[in-house]
Amino acid sequence: MAAYTPKNILITGAAGFIASHVANRLIRNYPNYKIVVLDKLDYCSNLKNLLPSKSSPNFKFVKGDIGSADLVNYLLITESIDTIMHFAAQTHVDNSFGNSFEFTKNNIYGTHVLLEACKVTGQIRRFIHVSTDEVYGETDEDAVVGNHEASQLLPTNPYSATKAGAEMLVMAYGRSYGLPVITTRGNNVYGPNQFPEKLIPKFILLAMQGKVLPIHGDGSNVRSYLYCEDVAEAFEVILHKGEVGHVYNVGTKKERRVIDVAKDICRLFSMDPETSIKFVDNRPFNDQRYFLDDQKLKVLGWSERTTWEEGLKKTMEWYIKNPDWWGDVSGALLPHPRMLMMPGGMERHIDGSEDEKPASYAASNTKMVVPSSKTAGTQQKHPFKFLIYGRTGWIGGLLGKLCEKQGIPYEYGKGRLQDRSSLIADIQSVKPTHVFNAAGVTGRPNVDWCESHKTETIRTNVAGTLTLADVCRENGLLMINYATGCIFEYDAAHPEDSGIGFKEEDKPNFTGSFYSKTKAMVEELLKEYDNVCTLRVRMPISSDLNNPRNFITKISRYNKVVNIPNSMTILDELLPISIEMAKRNLRGIWNFTNPGVVSHNEILEMYRDYIDPSFKWNNFTLEEQAKVIVAPRSNNEMDASKLKKEFPELLPIKESLIKYVFEPNKKTGKK
Repeated sequence: MAAYTPKNILITGAAGFIASHVANRLIRNYPNYKIVVLDKLDYCSNLKNLLPSKSSPNFKFVKGDIGSADLVNYLLITESIDTIMHFAAQTHVDNSFGNSFEFTKNNIYGTHVLLEACKVTGQIRRFIHVSTDEVYGETDEDAVVGNHEASQLLPTNPYSATKAGAEMLVMAYGRSYGLPVITTRGNNVYGPNQFPEKLIPKFILLAMQGKVLPIHGDGSNVRSYLYCEDVAEAFEVILHKGEVGHVYNVGTKKERRVIDVAKDICRLFSMDPETSIKFVDNRPFNDQRYFLDDQKLKVLGWSERTTWEEGLKKTMEWYIKNPDWWGDVSGALLPHPRMLMMPGGMERHIDGSEDEKPASYAASNTKMVVPSSKTAGTQQKHPFKFLIYGRTGWIGGLLGKLCEKQGIPYEYGKGRLQDRSSLIADIQSVKPTHVFNAAGVTGRPNVDWCESHKTETIRTNVAGTLTLADVCRENGLLMINYATGCIFEYDAAHPEDSGIGFKEEDKPNFTGSFYSKTKAMVEELLKEYDNVCTLRVRMPISSDLNNPRNFITKISRYNKVVNIPNSMTILDELLPISIEMAKRNLRGIWNFTNPGVVSHNEILEMYRDYIDPSFKWNNFTLEEQAKVIVAPRSNNEMDASKLKKEFPELLPIKESLIKYVFEPNKKTGKK
């Protein structure tokens, strides 16, 4: 078969990892080829990946989405495209378990748009579709022959299912319309420029920070790894020598267990694998092995060049030299990342800078082209935008200040929780990535108010919260809901001073106040919403000792206090954690307190020692307290082990009180 020579190549997704290496290689090796890169700059794309091609006269970058039929048709015609190398896709398996519809949209619909454009224009001479070895599904552990190109497709996760679906469309367009298609299915790829949600760069960055390496399951899963430059060469060969209508496996027979990869990285950093590796919960399904038969590609003249040891060392050296290539990737370094897949994630410009410029920015020497649109001239989107309810409340106000401090765009909701249409209007106007509900009725000045205002309490705490959760669910949004732990009281199974706290799955047992009844009721109903993260706050405390809602401020002004141990929430430590929980897309019920308990007397003793040496107080019993309040109060210990496991740095209640509340106030001398 005669070698194919393209003229004008469109490479989709080439600000991403593999495609950027392919694009840079073709631009460098074939100055007569015009290379047009189309990329929407999602979270795992980076214009800096294309720096080697920045000044090349045969390179053009276009920011856009393959899902835009108008844009794709426009590019094929105006750039006289005769060849497409289609890499653009959502590829991280962990993400597909949490947001599978986004994978369908990008991987199947996006591919369909490209194919239809090829059919309509009738000018494409090669369409190379980049798929994955995961479409074959799991390989038997004892198999000695790998999956060959005619093997059955048996995908096992949402990501691989969408890639298999895209392959079916490619094959159909090849047969129905004679489109000159070629499909590739590749093993895992590693090397410089890779976004660190993937195993090897994640482990390298964690090792650079001296942190433990988290392994899904027992680490026995087997994978084959190819160095990025070898893979780029494989696509160069397939482009010129691949036969239309054929599938080519891009693989290696050199397999490694995940645990062995972690140990190799530990050795490179002189770390002890015994203390530096942590086993975490496995994925919902984690294929044990992928094994490919790569003989067909070898016949075309390609073979792997880079040894594992050489490639891993090169990769490590690159990340050490470029630790900030991707900016803040703390969310990607989690054991189970759930990155937000938003068009126009953090844009990093081709000159290496990360300061935000208008979306229509195009430097003449880079030949960047951004098609005109309604959003031209607007600032590039931040990966997060929060919609917060409860502006006038204590927690809601603190959330806004935290967002400002962290540089996270946010707006306060204007609608009332029980008014569905106003909530929908807020979401359509703000276009948030997450919604925070810090609104609710706790009583004025305390929960006794709820006893005589029951319908108002129901309207906000039950009907309003459920309405917001439902609207968020309809719009695919996670809702962080600040709830209460005042739905439990000490009982025989959880006695006072026992250290046995109520867990997330325990059924509420405190019905002494109407406020607590409404909170327990709505929490039970919210269990039916998989888009809600419920945070049980208890007796919130902050470093602002002038705030009348602060538990310390309250009891320091009482004539008498009961002395009973309780779990409590130090907002200075825990509110930032709630923002991180949103970034991690955590869901379900969480006891949102510091570990352990502290009594009222212990707090007032700290207040005396750190703030006011002359301070004195008196105690009275629960029976005496009952005579001066309308509704009984909840006293309990919450088991915070679930939160502590997710955030190991979380301090016990007494240590947190000293660090975040009393030490700062001791220094200022303010009460």
